[in-house]
Amino acid sequence: MRRRQQARIGRPSRRLRFAAVVSAVLLVCFVGRLVQLQAVQGREYANAATQNRLQTVALPAVRGTITDRNGMALATTLDTVKVIADPATVLDPVGTAALLGPLLGKDEDELAAKLAAKPRRYVPLADHVPPEIWRRITSYKLTGLFTEPEPQRYYPGGPVAANILGFVDAQGAGKGGIELALQDTLAGVAGKRTYQQAHDGRAIATAGYREQAAKPGEGVQLTIDRDLQWMAQQAIAARVKETGAESGTVVVMVPSTGEILALAEAPTFDPNHIAAADREDVGNRALTDIYEPGSTAKVMTVAAALEDRAVKTSTRLTVPGAIVRGRTTFHDHIAHGIWRLTPAGVIAKSSNIGAVLISEKLSAQSLHDYFSAFGVGQPTGLGFPGESRGILAPAREWSASQRYTVAFGQGLSVNAVQAASVYATIANGGVRVSPSLVKGDLDRDGRVVKRPAANATRVVSRKTADKLTRMIESVVSEEGTAPMASIPGYRTAGKTGTAERYDARCHGYCGYTASFIGFAPADKPSVVVACTLQNPVSPHTGGRGCGPVFTQVTSFALKTLKIPPTGSKASPVRLTW
Repeated sequence: MRRRQQARIGRPSRRLRFAAVVSAVLLVCFVGRLVQLQAVQGREYANAATQNRLQTVALPAVRGTITDRNGMALATTLDTVKVIADPATVLDPVGTAALLGPLLGKDEDELAAKLAAKPRRYVPLADHVPPEIWRRITSYKLTGLFTEPEPQRYYPGGPVAANILGFVDAQGAGKGGIELALQDTLAGVAGKRTYQQAHDGRAIATAGYREQAAKPGEGVQLTIDRDLQWMAQQAIAARVKETGAESGTVVVMVPSTGEILALAEAPTFDPNHIAAADREDVGNRALTDIYEPGSTAKVMTVAAALEDRAVKTSTRLTVPGAIVRGRTTFHDHIAHGIWRLTPAGVIAKSSNIGAVLISEKLSAQSLHDYFSAFGVGQPTGLGFPGESRGILAPAREWSASQRYTVAFGQGLSVNAVQAASVYATIANGGVRVSPSLVKGDLDRDGRVVKRPAANATRVVSRKTADKLTRMIESVVSEEGTAPMASIPGYRTAGKTGTAERYDARCHGYCGYTASFIGFAPADKPSVVVACTLQNPVSPHTGGRGCGPVFTQVTSFALKTLKIPPTGSKASPVRLTW
């Protein structure tokens, strides 16, 4: 029996043997799993862990610069950043807020609340922070703060050329003006950067990163002269205020090239503070708003008649105080008896009746075709957002009275650039050059790649254009309607317009559109200037309302372009017979 007990003590019990087997099996499983994790699936799990740490951020493309014709920046991009907090890793929200508040221009209590907003890991604190401010922040060695690139569009001149440039939205995309029209050129292509992020939100420097670089946008050079643009804006803003007008525009063009040197309007806005702008002020009235031009259109009627040899400069016209045509009685702007005028006298006196008498010597279709050739009812070619092509109905659709009102600028509509282009055509010897706002593109080295020259079309002969020039020189004489538009030392030519203004608010005609369009020097035209006032209170006429603006802007333009004074005197032109 003792021997049997010793034998049992020497052998493991059945329970112990089972436990040993189970332990061996578990060990094999653990070892197998370990081998599976490390040797078989190790790379897979390591990649998964890395993926969890990966962060991808967009790299915004730097938007192209917009400059004036002399290379002065009108719109550029600042290298700013967005400051972001990871509240989970901010050690002292209150202390951090006290340091950040003055630098970011933010309320300290609001910042402290954001910095303590656990468990959030991404809390924006400030947009468009300049690099020098971020460098000061990093000098404090604060935890839980990081940045993302956030370029900011900046307009150095504020309101200068704002209605030409337009503006961008919060994402940096063009939403008006040149910014919208040339969005594809200016925008560039965004890139991206992928990196591994540590628990505190910072990049793991030793892990490296993958980057697809952003492609910067291309710059553009405009035809605008910044100084002339500024001056024109000052002049029209002052005149709008003085006359009580609702708005006003000034267009300055080079007749030989069609280049627009200034496109000013009032009221305007500051694209750096687009949220504060009135909606009505952020477009470009010189291109989007149309109006009946009134007497400035008479030059087209006379041009058509001269070109078709329906009248001569010596043609004698008997102009009564009233005339009935198309069941409508027409009058001139002042009551008068019989006027004995030449075509030049019709323009100088701005006689509606005289224009009607001249238009009767042409067919309605011929009159329409000349107006169309001058650009009325046609796109300007600028491709500007929201541009209106104006209104010129087909001749077959003209009413009985419209057949005659068109001759003196009613029953059709133009925008201010179209109106200026008519006079640029006359100043350019009868050749119409399409208006342009973009001079060329800027390559990466800042060199200008000029765009093709604008289209040129002959509308009337040089002989006709020269005759018209002499006629409208008489407008700024003492016998004309705008002697205040003369410029000492220079021969000037131009025409006034005072048209009744259609206004939907009164469901008809109420108020006036006052305008003056002219060029100088008349013997060798270098610049065309068109002023328009919408609904001025006093004075409301084109000569008195816009004449002073023409003189002021044209004088400045002649100095800017370094145009010498006229060397010849105007030969006399007969206005009456």
